[in-house]
Amino acid sequence: MENVLAVLNLGDFAQAFSKMGMFPVFDVAYYIVSILYLKYEPGSVEVSRRSPVASWLCAMLYCFGSYILADIMLGSSPLDYFQYNSHILLASAVCSTGRLYLIFYCPLNLFYKCVAFLPVKLVLVALKEVVRTRKIAAGVHHAHHAYHHGYFIMVIVGYVKGSGVALISNFEQLLRGVWRPETNEILNMSFPTKASLYGAILFTLQESHWLPVSKSVLILVFTLFMATTKVVMTARHSHGSPFSLVESWTCHLLFGSPLGGGEEDNHHPPAGAAPSSPLKSKEELNEGARKRKAKKAE
Repeated sequence: MENVLAVLNLGDFAQAFSKMGMFPVFDVAYYIVSILYLKYEPGSVEVSRRSPVASWLCAMLYCFGSYILADIMLGSSPLDYFQYNSHILLASAVCSTGRLYLIFYCPLNLFYKCVAFLPVKLVLVALKEVVRTRKIAAGVHHAHHAYHHGYFIMVIVGYVKGSGVALISNFEQLLRGVWRPETNEILNMSFPTKASLYGAILFTLQESHWLPVSKSVLILVFTLFMATTKVVMTARHSHGSPFSLVESWTCHLLFGSPLGGGEEDNHHPPAGAAPSSPLKSKEELNEGARKRKAKKAE
């Protein structure tokens, strides 16, 4: 009961969870879901069979990509986070135990089937969103101390902390021998990336005392929103975004962008246009060839 009151009174989930010793649970869930999504990527299974070292590097990028990118932006060494051996060993244990990989190499895919089982996966996804909120808040707080009035820097660092893995996904693809520039996260932002950006803005406003809400309440509300939304989307196998309707109308009013579905309509032929017939084109080609032969004969 005292632990629950500590969460409610202190409001700082990081401090309360560390007192209860619950951080490993959230970190393990974060690493499992991150590497689980890595296995869904094209070519990841083939790379894991062909080059375990490259597969391990990709897994480390999926687990620590946000920390690495944030350290580079703040002028720190991108290797600083790797000094925490417990985190590296914890992520590596999820990825591998000796030469037996739990997600990629476990016999009969037993571990993968367990964590991919929908009820288990929903719990892990919810725990991962708790870690994401913690990372966004920590990133904004860190940038606030380094650049007290650098509001744009606070937003960017918090954004990178929350979605750094997606932002460096193209580099991770190169390690797997895959190059798909059309999947650039800036061009096609997923829900976690958009939510991380909006969350970074909210935490920056709160850190700058422009948002009259306590940090504990903001963390609680944002965590509930992220966890609930992501769980519902995972359960429905949806890749959309709850922000789509608002973003569509906002972009339409401010930038003249077409409303939802406008781009798809541009790819369809006009209603009155008749589809071209391949048979007709062949007949036209044959007739043209006959005319050319007739001219040569004349």
